[in-house]
Amino acid sequence: MAKSKKAKETKETPTKLRVAFIGAGNRAVGAHYPSLSEMKDAEICAICELNEERRGRVAKQFRIPGQYDRYQEMVETEKPDVVYAIMPPHHVYDIAANVIEMGCNLILEKPPTLTSEQTRQLAILARKNKVITGVTLQRRFAPVIRTGKELCEEVGPVHSAEAMFIKYTGPGSPPTYKGAVDQLTVDGVHAVDTLRYLCGGDVESVASSVRRIGADHLTVFQALVTFSSGATGFLKSGYKMGRRIFAVEAHSDGISFFGDPEEGGRIFIEGDVNPAKLLDGHKISRSKKPYRAYGEHTMNRHFLDCIREGRQPETNLDDAIKTMELVEAIHRSQI
Repeated sequence: MAKSKKAKETKETPTKLRVAFIGAGNRAVGAHYPSLSEMKDAEICAICELNEERRGRVAKQFRIPGQYDRYQEMVETEKPDVVYAIMPPHHVYDIAANVIEMGCNLILEKPPTLTSEQTRQLAILARKNKVITGVTLQRRFAPVIRTGKELCEEVGPVHSAEAMFIKYTGPGSPPTYKGAVDQLTVDGVHAVDTLRYLCGGDVESVASSVRRIGADHLTVFQALVTFSSGATGFLKSGYKMGRRIFAVEAHSDGISFFGDPEEGGRIFIEGDVNPAKLLDGHKISRSKKPYRAYGEHTMNRHFLDCIREGRQPETNLDDAIKTMELVEAIHRSQI
């Protein structure tokens, strides 16, 4: 009888997925470490970080047993089920390629690389080595955005959408990473990917405006994009605006969704000026924690489920190629 009970417990309790991290910066510590540390079917087994003080602090904060300053040694020793490489895009390519060649599943911070071709080469390498990959484009996983799109599609296909990511940067503000990568690629890519998600299908045409406003580097980006789904999307991304806002719109015949992952969303139906439904990310996620309400936890849950089930995530490297290609099309399709 005791043996039968033990077998039942083993069957019902999945083996914990072993997660290893490369990087312990603010982004990783603010969203990915806490998300994964809350998942009962996963354990953060190791951390690799060159800064010894930061490595020790983060390991203590999240009770991570393994600490390394060489990621190759970490992967060889810990044999993780997945590695999260949360690093600047101009530093990550060689590390990502090596982790893939070591046969380990890999999650990359957005953007996964600097160009669509670099992303394509990593995707090819991943297919050759039969590993699962993901890119942390979490805005499409935000409960408000996910729910708003679903409500529109219950009525009919989305025919028009907008994704806006704007910020304020003061006079003399330098470009990100001292100009190693432009603002649309490194940050506005969130809006680009979300626009693809809202519209569906593949990009058919792009007309854009890319400008240097108040700086020597590119700071303001707009684009009109048509998709094979029949939808038309508008992108607005800029760093010389009055405040930080990430907001979207999606419209099907007779229904409109206006949403912000952080500030909530509204659904309007058939000309009524009063919202038919209000969307609150905290209520949908049943949590006051930002990383649960704004998409990071949902995204990381999706990644782990895919790894456990042996399938590619929604935002895998092959899909990320399309997002990076749209970023590049916006740069070269100026009117």
